[in-house]
Parts: sequence; structure tokens; C-alpha cells
Amino acid sequence: MIAPHGGQLTNRVLEGEARQEATAKAATLPRLDISHDLARDVQNICRGVFSPLEGFIGSRDLEAILSRDRLASADVCWTIPIVLDIPSADKISGDEVCLYDETKPQQPLAIMHVQEVFPWDKMEAAEVVFGTADMAHPGVAGYSQKGDYLVAGTLDLIDNDRGPYPDDNLFPAETRQVFESRGWKSVVAFQTRNVPHAGHEDLQKTVLGLVDGLFIQPIIGKKKPGDFRDDVILKAYHVLIDNYYAKDHVFMSILPTEMRYAGPREAIMHAIMRKNYGCTHIIIGRDHAGVGNYYGEEEAIEMFDKPQFSDIEIQPITIRGDFWYCTRCGRVASNRTCPHSGEDIISFSGTVIRNSIQQGVAPDPR
Repeated sequence: MIAPHGGQLTNRVLEGEARQEATAKAATLPRLDISHDLARDVQNICRGVFSPLEGFIGSRDLEAILSRDRLASADVCWTIPIVLDIPSADKISGDEVCLYDETKPQQPLAIMHVQEVFPWDKMEAAEVVFGTADMAHPGVAGYSQKGDYLVAGTLDLIDNDRGPYPDDNLFPAETRQVFESRGWKSVVAFQTRNVPHAGHEDLQKTVLGLVDGLFIQPIIGKKKPGDFRDDVILKAYHVLIDNYYAKDHVFMSILPTEMRYAGPREAIMHAIMRKNYGCTHIIIGRDHAGVGNYYGEEEAIEMFDKPQFSDIEIQPITIRGDFWYCTRCGRVASNRTCPHSGEDIISFSGTVIRNSIQQGVAPDPR
């Protein structure tokens, strides 16, 4: 099985007596309330999703990511800073602090062992991460609202709650066990933030001819306005998997995190996370993790060819072209496989389907 990024899967989840002791200790520590999105970052760090990270990054790692696409602390490729921001340095006192998810104010989330508090140029970081300083970009706008200081330090997770979809939320160590028990030596990840349409189904079944297993992993968390609700995405995929797939070759589990819409750089992060879950391949398609017109259609695909990502190990399966249903071909096709146009083709882009539903019109069954 493919090794985790950096060679070892991070596990900073407290259990048993250690968890009880940390819970008691939490009541004596300074308190820091963080957003639900940051709380999920805490859980993902401790569960190994962001291996080799063991906490929020410090100034050396931040500089290395922004200048070299690498972690200084582990010397592996990395593209998006995983940071804990605060409005001012005096929000932190002492070497330890207890973090609380603002949506669960009575439940201690984790103990953070503070290693560094430092100022950062958040807009300079935004321009590197998102490739633009345009405030209309949701990622840039989000960075502009972050605090002026960052806190770095390792984490010990107290609250390991699986959230609203516990049966569909397996951690990297657990999905690796699933893949191993099924005898899958090659596993392709399918990253999604939408319900499946005919193009997704055709693509997924095509790559199943190349690998042992397909790992469908929807992003569950904050997305952009107009996207489908999490519960709808999961129900749609359960219907598809239960009725239209060979179950021995497909598995689904969620990734509780936010979409950052960083285009090519997020494509690399999506690959690293799926590598930690045990995947050997990941599908990278047109404008992966993009938003608006900020990135080229194949920019994310081309990102994997850059020399600084030669150690990523997980292999991209690149899907090129614009897809549609062709009534003359009688199948899903693309501009790379089909010569037809105009009334012969039916678009099934997510935008078209969302607009149709919002207007109260059922999408074409094809």
C-alpha cells in the first residue's frame, strides 16, 4: 500500500485515560474559541488527513510553502498553508491553550502546545495561494478576513466526534484497512463537491477499468452559494452506488473540510490528502477546484508535471475536454471524442443542472 505523505500517518487523537486527563486539564487552560471550519482542520490534522502535519504550521513552514511549495519541517511538497489565525498576539498566553469549536462551546476540542505566535502578510499569502489578489475570489476574500497573527503548535485531540454523517466519515487509518481487506492494490480517488451526473458516472466507470477500486470522497463543509446541500450529495451517491455500481469495487467516505477554490494548488492538496487515505491515483479533470475564470482549464493537470511535485507519489488520472451527452452518438462524449454540436448535444454541467432545479424544471434524464 502507498505510504502516507512524509512516510508516517499522524495520529494525535487522545483515547481512554489520556483523553480523560486532557479533558480535566482543559478546564485549567486559557481558552481559544475557533470557527467550525478551523475545528475541522484540527480534527483532520490529528486524524492524519494532513499528514505529516502534527499541528498548525509555523513561520518556517509558511515561508517554505509560499516560496518553494514545500514544508520546511518535513521536506515534502505542500501547497496550501494550514493555519490558525488570531486577531492579536495577546490572545495567546502561556505554552498551552484549549481550543473550542464555536458551535460546541461546552466541549473542549483539543489542547494546543504553542510553539510560536507571529505576524503574517495575509494578502501576500493569498496572492500566492490563489494566484490572484482579486477580492472577488472567495479564497482571497476569506484570507482578508483572517487575523493578523498566526499561532503554531502541535495538537492533542479530545473531541473526535465524527459529525452529522458518522457512518460515512472514516479516517485515513480506517479507509486504509478497508482497501487492504478488499485486496485493492490500486485505488483511484474521485474528489467531488456536487451530486453525480451522467458525466461523473461515465468517468468513474471508465477509470474502474484501470484500477482495483474507486474511492468516492465528497467534500462535506463550506462551499460557495448555490452548491448542493451535503445531505443531498450523500443521498444521491448512495442511490448511485447501491443500484448502478459493482459494490466490490466502489467505496465512499466523506472528507469534512472546506473548499478553498485554490485551483491548481488545491488539486495538489487534494492529491496529498487522498494519498493519506490510501489512494494510489486521483482523478484530475477540467478546472479542478476552480472558481470563476481564475484558472486555465488544464492548469491543475499541468501542475502535477512541475518538478517540485516529483515526490507526491500519488498519480493523477487526467481527464481532458468538455463533456456532454451526444444524441447522435447515443452516449456520454466530449469535444475530444465527438464531432457533433448544436442540437445534437445535451450539456450536463453542474451549473446547468443547478439552474434547472432552481427554476423548478427537471433536468433531461440523459
